[in-house]
Amino acid sequence: RRCLKKQNPVQTAWCFVLILVILAFCWIYIRKFQSRQESEVVSTITAICALAIALITSALLPVDIFLVSFMKYPNGTYKEWAANNETRSQMEDTVLYGYYTLYSIILFCVFLWIPFVYFYYEERDDNNENKCSQVKNALKYTIGFAIVCVVLLLIGAFVPLEPLPGQNSTQWEKVQYLFEELGSSHGLPALSFSISSLTLIGMLAVITYTAYGMSVLPLNLIKGTRSVLYERLENTEDIEDVEHQIEKLKSKCKDGRPLSSRDRNNLQELEGRLQVLQRRGRHLEIAERNCCTKVGRALRPLKIILGVFFILVALLFTIALFISNLDKALHSAGISSGFIVFGTNLTNPLNELLLALQPVFPLDYILITVITMYFVLTSMAGIRHMGIWFFWIRLYKIRPQRTRPQALLFLCMILLLIVLHTSYMIYSLAPQYVMYGSQKYVTPVPSSGPTLGNSTASTARTCDAEAPQDQCTVTRSYLFLHKFWFFSTIYYFGNWAFIVAFLIGLVVSCCRGKKSVIEGEVEADDSDMSDDEYVH
Repeated sequence: RRCLKKQNPVQTAWCFVLILVILAFCWIYIRKFQSRQESEVVSTITAICALAIALITSALLPVDIFLVSFMKYPNGTYKEWAANNETRSQMEDTVLYGYYTLYSIILFCVFLWIPFVYFYYEERDDNNENKCSQVKNALKYTIGFAIVCVVLLLIGAFVPLEPLPGQNSTQWEKVQYLFEELGSSHGLPALSFSISSLTLIGMLAVITYTAYGMSVLPLNLIKGTRSVLYERLENTEDIEDVEHQIEKLKSKCKDGRPLSSRDRNNLQELEGRLQVLQRRGRHLEIAERNCCTKVGRALRPLKIILGVFFILVALLFTIALFISNLDKALHSAGISSGFIVFGTNLTNPLNELLLALQPVFPLDYILITVITMYFVLTSMAGIRHMGIWFFWIRLYKIRPQRTRPQALLFLCMILLLIVLHTSYMIYSLAPQYVMYGSQKYVTPVPSSGPTLGNSTASTARTCDAEAPQDQCTVTRSYLFLHKFWFFSTIYYFGNWAFIVAFLIGLVVSCCRGKKSVIEGEVEADDSDMSDDEYVH
């Protein structure tokens, strides 16, 4: 305990620096994509805070794993300050309260804060005069989200995880039992059920955006972009061709005859296409003079190396996830248990790598942190390239300096939901490590040589499901993930869908050619107002 007290100022300073770095990254990221014309203080602050909460929450899993591992020496014995069970319980409660706080903030953001700001901006009129009506309408829509949140909390609080009292019990005794269960668990089931419900939506976002981002990000780095000079030449030829077609159509009415309806429609389409091509020409001219384009060409070898590294990491994750799911399919108790496997029966490369890095502190913690941030960054890349969709309807596009405030709010909400499911994804990739970290426990072994008296030999083994309960501490994240078996079952099938989506995205990304140097800046099928901001 004294050791912990001595480290508190240093740990607090590092946490403060980490939070500042996260906030700075969020500010730069939001400002990069934010529309110059439609920026608003409230939506900007909301987006930055929501994105920061998502990143901070994603950083909690490595901290959770580190703390349970920090209690023990490599030989499997508890450190002096952690020898007392009460001290260990206090540390576990601290981590649990951290999850409580961050998950409660996520619930607040998803069900109250972000919906209110979104509808507040949607209800704004052109004159922006009637603020009271704007707030009233936003609150009216937000109440619906709040009701859903309350319903989820109540279901989670009163769904019994243990069998109810027997048939001979009265109704009052059964109700009293439910309230006692709620009090004894400190509200963990209520929060866990609500978070698990949101995690299901996050699972769909992971299957859609993260799986695609894991393929499109590395392949774009490897393939690079098209030549600016070649694009300008090609665009000039297209402009001349369209202008020639327009002149040909207009020549039909030089003698005073009106154009047919078909010709008028063709003329209107050609004039719209000409405007797009002229805008592309202006953007390409600016891109040719841009310093970032020249620096990007100079860093081309580094981008190729990063792309190859990222695609190898993506393949490693996919293989590890496939082996983990196959292990559950072959050795778990089935659907009724949530496909939970106690121990690892098949060799998982990522799990073995983390366990092999344990002796070299802090390589295993650096790797688990990199894995967590990799999922977040690939999710951002997937959303950036796909935009925000509702089934087959594209709602918004995410573009540098052209993204509407509503789109940024959607982006941050999706990232919050993705972060919730990331913990289960990482558990699927390395189940034993995420459950126990680098903990080991001491177990007696029969002595092969002569012994003195009743002495017995002992050895340190890596913690697994077969270890004594008082010798290995389970991470708090694992308790949140497996509170309800039916959610684990859905997550299991979601992992299979993720693998299929990644392979489809990989094939699609390989078949596509190089992207334009002004990718996403000018498109003919613009569907949001962020494209009204042109460069002149």
